Amino acid sequence: MKLSRILTALVLSLILVITATAALAEITVGIVNNPPSESGYREANVKDFESVFSAENGYSAMTYYSLKNDEQLSAARSFITDGVDYLLISAAETTGWDSVLADAQENGITVFLFDRMIDCDAELYAAAVVSDMALEGETAVNWLLDLGLDEYKVVHIQGAMGSDAQLGRTGALDAQFEAGTMTKVVQQTATWSADEAKKIVESVINSGESFNVIYAENDDMAKGAVAALDEAGITHGVEGDVVVMGFDCNKWALRELLAGNWNYDGQCSPFQASVIDEMIKTLEAGGEIEGLNEAKQIISVEKGFDARTITEEDIETYGLGE
Repeated sequence: MKLSRILTALVLSLILVITATAALAEITVGIVNNPPSESGYREANVKDFESVFSAENGYSAMTYYSLKNDEQLSAARSFITDGVDYLLISAAETTGWDSVLADAQENGITVFLFDRMIDCDAELYAAAVVSDMALEGETAVNWLLDLGLDEYKVVHIQGAMGSDAQLGRTGALDAQFEAGTMTKVVQQTATWSADEAKKIVESVINSGESFNVIYAENDDMAKGAVAALDEAGITHGVEGDVVVMGFDCNKWALRELLAGNWNYDGQCSPFQASVIDEMIKTLEAGGEIEGLNEAKQIISVEKGFDARTITEEDIETYGLGE
């Protein structure tokens, strides 16, 4: 009889464990993001979301990755049909999302934006955890102006057109082109690809047109641009003929600054998942999200790094990846 009671207690304990585990996985999220192959930044971003929105942390997560806005929109609609509790979006483009977000709202699904903003009514999402992409561009361009070059002949390599990152990092430079303080040698998208960036710079070199600045909107494109310079025997960096600028602060890129091969790298934090996790837990507990600005944003604090002042400690503290 005593053994029977022990076995019964063990069975009840197992049921409680199974029930508790099921309860932990009751929060369902659909995550729409850009693929990790896009860049070192995105790889870190994807890993961050996979780590936070895991079964161990009480989530059942479905993910979809694409650089194409129409594919992302279809995935978001599918998640809405599946009835997820929360929809998390890093949009490939800023436009085209209104009807999808309205559908989510009508179906009682809470939307969070991360990494990139969407051009829509703020009532359609609960909060956005993002970088100030326009400020990233302004910080980089102001740094460039502070160099006091005799002339600025810029090869501008853009990211995926229409994305929040591209629009923000382009805006400040476009203002200089329009004001006549800088000359646009070429302005072309490489869609975050090192190989495409290399082709753009090779084309400029082959044209014979002079330039002294490469402004690449992410580290991978800056890497591709530098490869073209090296093959052509054109010097670059602190003691070179061409100023090289990137964004995202991958560790390997910051090491290029430390070696004097590049000149500037703008920080862009990929770590938004834990902030969204805390906001979801607040909502699940019946609370209200606090600390948002008028656009319902939480802005990541970021900086730019100069090859002349960067340190090993900066690389270890702010660098992404290995």
